[in-house]
Amino acid sequence: MNGGWRKMGLQEEIVERSSKIFRDAYQMSIGELINLYKDEEMDIHPEFQRVFRWSETQKTKLIESIMLNIPIPSIFVSQNDDGVWDIIDGVQRLSTIFQFVGVFKNEEGKLVEPLVLKKTDYLPSFEGMKWENENIEKSFTKEQKLAFKRARIDIIIVKKESDPNTKYELFQRLNTGGSKLSDQEVRNCLMIMTNKSFYEFVNKLVKNKDFNDCVVISDRKEDEQFKLELLLRLLIADSMELEKASEYGDLKELLDKETLNLMDKISREEYDRIEERFNNTFELLNRILGEDAFKKYSDGKYKGPFLVSAFQGIATGIFRNIDVIYREISDKEVEEKIKEFYSTDVYKNNTIRGSRSVPRFKELTKLGEEFFNYEN
Repeated sequence: MNGGWRKMGLQEEIVERSSKIFRDAYQMSIGELINLYKDEEMDIHPEFQRVFRWSETQKTKLIESIMLNIPIPSIFVSQNDDGVWDIIDGVQRLSTIFQFVGVFKNEEGKLVEPLVLKKTDYLPSFEGMKWENENIEKSFTKEQKLAFKRARIDIIIVKKESDPNTKYELFQRLNTGGSKLSDQEVRNCLMIMTNKSFYEFVNKLVKNKDFNDCVVISDRKEDEQFKLELLLRLLIADSMELEKASEYGDLKELLDKETLNLMDKISREEYDRIEERFNNTFELLNRILGEDAFKKYSDGKYKGPFLVSAFQGIATGIFRNIDVIYREISDKEVEEKIKEFYSTDVYKNNTIRGSRSVPRFKELTKLGEEFFNYEN
């Protein structure tokens, strides 16, 4: 073996990775969980309600399960340095419970309207019931409230000594299996949990009018938060060492891991500078081409749908070189350069059927950086 290096075997890999995860398991009463939430010793991320869309019927079924002593899945939490619990899996279950008892607060810290139950097959009398109701017949009795608060839920705690990436990885695995969340919706939740100020920053950028005028996508893609994914692609391409791209098996993995790296790498002090470059990039593109900014140019005109490949090369290239372009290059020169972009061999080779996503990301990013560099 060269230099004594030896490939790690399966058992060693299991031992090595499992040693990075520290966890405890408890059973806790709902009353105890309510107190933790009221005392702000638990963060359940009310902003997640945008992506975890439980209906009133789903919420009612959870309350029914608790009242009928039907087991519900464990809640996974991570413990931060202050001892506060960050909910990894169980946001909707806990927010439903807290909404039902009238203590759940939204992002602005205001109490959410208490849950009104629907009738169910097993408990038709649930119809119109509330925890507290002016109509006494539609309010839980003291006995029912005590039974509800004494019901117990299994809590799995990922302790703060664990590998810092464990929370991210665990959330991703627990919240993609049976859900309908898009990759970017999961990524949004991970950003909120890991670095909320960064999430707020990119969410501000993605609302830029010029960006939205240039990026014309389907309603379904809008709903799946694809514009935010495009923004992350741009910021990641601007900051990462492109040679590292080959370490990733697919683009989803690259975006997930490099989003984590991005949050560590970019300080709040850099936000204003990034925002200025971003605003200038899309103000320029919108002024020159508008919704044609990322449509293919051929046969003397722009045509077809929005192209991710065009965005990857053109947006990244202009963003990387925006200071010189914005200051010294005419709109006419930029437009002619964009038209030429589609004729390059690199663009053609990376947009043929069957080209792989990670090499395409890398090659189109490099092409854009070099192609729109007017200082060479």
